[in-house]
Amino acid sequence: MTQRQLGGISIDRVIESNSPDFDPYEFFRETTEADWAPHLEWLQPRAMDPVTGNLIFPMQSYVVRTAHHTILVDSCVGNNKDRPGRDNWHQTTGTQYMDGLAALGLTPEDIDYVMCTHMHTDHVGWNTKLLDGRWVPTFPNAKYVFSQKEYDYWEDLNTRTPLPHLIDSVLPIVEAGRAMMVANDFALDDEVWLEPTPGHTPDHLSIRLSSNGADGVMSGDLMHCPVQCRHPEWTARPDYNPDQATQTRRDFMETYCETDVLVCTAHFPLPSAGRFVRRGDVFDFEYDSQDW
Repeated sequence: MTQRQLGGISIDRVIESNSPDFDPYEFFRETTEADWAPHLEWLQPRAMDPVTGNLIFPMQSYVVRTAHHTILVDSCVGNNKDRPGRDNWHQTTGTQYMDGLAALGLTPEDIDYVMCTHMHTDHVGWNTKLLDGRWVPTFPNAKYVFSQKEYDYWEDLNTRTPLPHLIDSVLPIVEAGRAMMVANDFALDDEVWLEPTPGHTPDHLSIRLSSNGADGVMSGDLMHCPVQCRHPEWTARPDYNPDQATQTRRDFMETYCETDVLVCTAHFPLPSAGRFVRRGDVFDFEYDSQDW
């Protein structure tokens, strides 16, 4: 694995899984075969498996190391979590994630901050681990940076209908006193700060990086698939506010199109990072040439 340098910042990834698990018509429920037909040739095999026809979404965390901090961005699905709605997330016991962290020369104790772009199941799972029947912070020395607005939304839902991912992966962090509730304009320092990108969830966040004249942004789930560069209006099933999410995608691509800002996505095919380029009235995504 090659480390990506961004000025004085290094970026690595920890991959939990990378398989064709998402039915395009279930995930983008308003689409039809005719909608997908013009895109199959360029989506396959990188973003769509030609055998199953399913979309390939990596489950990954980014590890950002600055001169001062080691930061984990999003924490995937996690082990031992009760997720009966998705077989490959349910009660998993794999070692790939922690092995990947170790391959970077890191232990859970080395993480200073865990920054969650939002509070969906596949972005908070490794926040906690099961120890003696209790959910405890996986990264015991870390402060977990949560949007206060995002947390309030999910906590309110949980009071009415229990949400397993909040109960096992977020609330134990709060109870352990490791949560750092912030507004969406929070800055960790002059190299790492938050950028509001709402719509997928009420206060979805992107994370901006800047060092020595080099810039990057970690976009979380404001986009899931490169086909949304050409169709930002395609609504992903989990989008909280579809109209707002569509506008956020358009604005985000307009902002970063044909700039030197490295865009690190959560679920685009590996290496998942690159830059937006304009194609007439729409956009494409050019992947980073560095294999990392």
